[in-house]
Amino acid sequence: MVFNFLKPLRIFNSNFAFSKHNMITIGKFNDLQIAAKNSDGLSLSDGHREILLPYSDVPANVEIGDNITVFVFVNKDGQTIATTKKALAQVADFACLTVVDVTEDGAYLDLGIGKDVYVPTRDQKRPMQLDESYVVYLYLDESNQRMLASSRLDRFIEEEDFEIDEGDEVSLLISEKTDLGFNAIINNRYIGLLYHNELFANLKVGEQRKGWIKKIRIEGKIDLSLQPLGYSHILDTKDVLLKELRERGGKIALGDKSTPEEIYERFQISKSAFKKAIGGLYKERIITIGDHEISIVVDSLAD
Repeated sequence: MVFNFLKPLRIFNSNFAFSKHNMITIGKFNDLQIAAKNSDGLSLSDGHREILLPYSDVPANVEIGDNITVFVFVNKDGQTIATTKKALAQVADFACLTVVDVTEDGAYLDLGIGKDVYVPTRDQKRPMQLDESYVVYLYLDESNQRMLASSRLDRFIEEEDFEIDEGDEVSLLISEKTDLGFNAIINNRYIGLLYHNELFANLKVGEQRKGWIKKIRIEGKIDLSLQPLGYSHILDTKDVLLKELRERGGKIALGDKSTPEEIYERFQISKSAFKKAIGGLYKERIITIGDHEISIVVDSLAD
């Protein structure tokens, strides 16, 4: 997505020092320099353009020439404004935001800065309800540079040329519950699926999780896991189980017939991973396995 920058308001004295500044970008955090004070607030600049930081948002003990990080947006009067309030998301982000107002034409989401983000009806996958939270994508209206949001996420995800591989650890934003499981935004760029039958934790839309790429299908679909893949994960799990056994006097009340929920509640792993780990410990003659209990061999307890 291409973002248009602000038109220059005035050029500052060339003797004034600016360094390491990017051009001012609406809907983003900007590192700007305090160039002047006026009756309404501070003038902030990237060396070419200036915007206003109202006095109500000016932190204590700042001086002309200081650098300051601000969020930049266009207010209802069409004026470009800076704020030191921390926005919950930036343009080009996927984020979970809460509806604070609903009108005939759209809904408004709380961005945390006193300026709500508008979601036109055309950008709502389903009609939004007051006080409900939705995962949306933030973008700029090219006609007026105001921030908008959309819950039609498929329009904004990348569907090819993935810069991820199977087995990679990734960040996930749970975006939607489906018949198959939960869709999740991957690294703020792609979308993948966590299958119901592989989940042993209660997930909620808007929740952020660490995950792993399980499979990238030929058609571009991505399968996800909440657990690391491969034998190295089993080795780690074996170490965790063995440490727990030794700390608990040699016994744990989980075994071959324990439920997936019981196992996940205790160790945050699937039953499959648990059985592979205890199977490995059993083959090494470190533990014995019962239906609802595993016990460490006496000799191993002394190691």
